[in-house]
Parts: sequence; structure tokens; C-alpha cells
Amino acid sequence: MNRIKRKFDELKGKKEKALVGFLTAGDPDPSRSLDITTQMCEAGLDVLELGVPFSDPTADGPVIQRSSARSIAKGTHISTILKMIKKIRKKTDIPIILFTYYNPVLAFGVEKLYIEAKKAGADGTLVVDLPPEESDEMTKFWDGDNDFSFIRLFAPTTPIERMEKISRAASGFIYLVSKTGVTGSEGIESSKISKQMETIRKVSDLPVCVGFGISTPRDVSQIASFADGVVIGSAFERLIESNINNPELPSIMAEKVREYKKATIV
Repeated sequence: MNRIKRKFDELKGKKEKALVGFLTAGDPDPSRSLDITTQMCEAGLDVLELGVPFSDPTADGPVIQRSSARSIAKGTHISTILKMIKKIRKKTDIPIILFTYYNPVLAFGVEKLYIEAKKAGADGTLVVDLPPEESDEMTKFWDGDNDFSFIRLFAPTTPIERMEKISRAASGFIYLVSKTGVTGSEGIESSKISKQMETIRKVSDLPVCVGFGISTPRDVSQIASFADGVVIGSAFERLIESNINNPELPSIMAEKVREYKKATIV
């Protein structure tokens, strides 16, 4: 059983929902990023999404754009992140997802990424701008490997026919984008998201995690009442940015994880 399935089964047994945390790897620098990430995992993060910094993150708002710029300025690249995953894996068994755009994957090498990411201890990848119609050129390299997942995205505008098509090729969990626009936009409409969840349940048995616009424990609690997991990214990166010179930053991040995690208990 792969780590993702094991984690969601474990949480279901405890009547908890997954707290999925996104961080731009290497922000504010590789050394502190590793310390921050390790302490967040120890504080109760259920799934870690490590973002590959990219110069043109079209789906991301200003907060994550700036985090990518800081990381790139410090020389972070995929090789750096794979080394980081190896170190994290020595301390935790939680699922680790490599969150990226396709351009860095192509530059690194598609097959090479799968081999090296698996070796490092990653459990899958989410490629924001790679549509299902073109994803075979990537997923063919791990066809039949049930321990490495390709996380698929559903948008608020995705019709049920397309959901069915995407679901057939999905593994790990479904990432439901809560709203149109970019990451970091505040506010959620839980009633609309709940209705979309009902549609998704008709086409997929995979866990569904909701992201975009979730920033408070109240938001987490609302989404956790009907989803299998809650994804938080911009709120974490905003906290890094506002405490970037604070030596207590890793502890601050860990405490925020504990605060969010409490809200996932249903």
C-alpha cells in the first residue's frame, strides 16, 4: 500500500481530514526551508507538497510568485529539492508530492525525474499546466507503479464529462480548486464547493482535497466537514514572508500547522 492511500485510510479511522501543506522548496533559502519543512511535518502535517520554483507560475498569485523568486535567487532547482526530500524522508513517513509546472520537468528530463524522485522518497507529482490529453508523455514512465501517483486537478468549471475522463487517469487523490483565478485570493464559498464535491463523488472513489483561498482555521473546518483534505499554500508562504528574518520562523510555522490541524478533526 502506498503512503498516500495509507495516510488517508489512517485519517479516516481517526475521523480526521488531511492537512495538506504547500511550500515553495528553497524559500527563503534551502537550509531554512529544510528546517521549516521538517518542523511542520513533526507538528502534524499529513501530506507535504513541495513546490518547484518557476519563473512564470501562471496559476499562482503574488505571494507564491514572490516565494518562487526568492527560492530561484538562492539557486534552488529540482536537484536541490530531491536532496531535500531525501533528508526529510529520513525523519518522516508522510506522503510527499512534487508540485511543479511542466517546463522544469522537461528541462530536468521526464524519465529522470520519475527515477530520481522515486529514489529520493517522493510519492507522486502534480503538474499544474499538463492537461490529461498530453500527460501520457510523462506518466508512461511509471505506468503500473502504484506507489507513485499523478495528482489531477479539477477546476470549478470542469463539467462532469471531463471529470469522468480525468478521473480514469488519476491516482493518489483529486485536487479540487475551490475557485477560479490564482492562489492566494481570500475567501471561500463552502456551499458551492460542497455541491461540486457531490458531483465528484459520482465519478471518483479517490480522496478529494480542496485548495485555493483557504487561510483560517474556520475555513479549514468548513471544508473538512465534507472534503477528505484541505490544502493550504499561500497562507503558509505569507507567514514565511512576514517572518523572513525571524530566527523563530520554523517554530512559528510549526505552531500554525498545529492550529490548522485541530480544525481537521470532524
